Amino acid sequence: MTHTADNRAGLTRSAAFASIAAAMLLVGLKIWASIQTGSTAMLGSLADSSLDLIASLATLVGVWIAAQPADENHRFGHGKAEALAAMFQVMLIALSAAAIGFRAIEKLVEGGRTSAAAEGIGVSIIAIAATLCLLMWQRYVIRRTGSVAISADHVHYQSDLLLNLAVIAALALDQYAGFGRADPLFGIAIAAWLIWGAWRAASEAVDHLMDREWADEKRERFVEIAARHPQLRNLHDLRTRTSGANDFAQFHVDMPSSMPVGQAHDIIERVEADLCGHFPDLELFIHIDPEGHVDEPDNPLAEEDEFKKLEKGK
Repeated sequence: MTHTADNRAGLTRSAAFASIAAAMLLVGLKIWASIQTGSTAMLGSLADSSLDLIASLATLVGVWIAAQPADENHRFGHGKAEALAAMFQVMLIALSAAAIGFRAIEKLVEGGRTSAAAEGIGVSIIAIAATLCLLMWQRYVIRRTGSVAISADHVHYQSDLLLNLAVIAALALDQYAGFGRADPLFGIAIAAWLIWGAWRAASEAVDHLMDREWADEKRERFVEIAARHPQLRNLHDLRTRTSGANDFAQFHVDMPSSMPVGQAHDIIERVEADLCGHFPDLELFIHIDPEGHVDEPDNPLAEEDEFKKLEKGK
């Protein structure tokens, strides 16, 4: 692995270990608080933290596999392991939401009150402090690495923050304001929020697994840098994707058919060095077409000259 890849692997592993440690702390505290309070909202928060622990372990495995270099059987590397870990987390979030929602509806129908509000609120405040510390570190790691798996884990713990605030509100309304339905209603709201979080976390992972094209802004910046090289003409059939920490791009360019192979090779080497310098961890493939070459008219992926598209947009 390169120095950059080593740094990325170290950061993602540190975030995974931090989330495991936080989840273990929260599970222990919430087991005690659930027994003391009998709160559905607290039980839902415990269930979510327990699944967070399993998901964080999956994240650690995912980022460790993704950091492995390309090998004979995985020529493009192992980056999609992060997306697979993220999808596993999404399934756990959805299961957690279903269980919490069912229990909350059951309690709403049957009735029942909570107890030991002070203990439950105290545990929730500790959980909020621990979660805030973890979220700040995860946000830093995501900015530096763009890890899909850590991003999905981040969604988990963002929901934990709201979960703990909901538990405090439910206990306070139930025991201090006399609103007995507050606890199950907050439980249903927590379940709905988790479903929304699962949907958000799934979208980016699916994009990676389905090799979605880069965002328009990123593609345009890529073409702008390539356009600085006047020897390149008619840049077309640009295809891009992202897998874990690695970006992949390929395109065709026209060059005079009379140009010596060695000269064309030197030009392409300079273009590759420039583009890879602006896009770290980029794997680039450039195909040379003889000037005047026309792609097959029935090719669904044939595109107009990216340089012309860039000029039209300005």
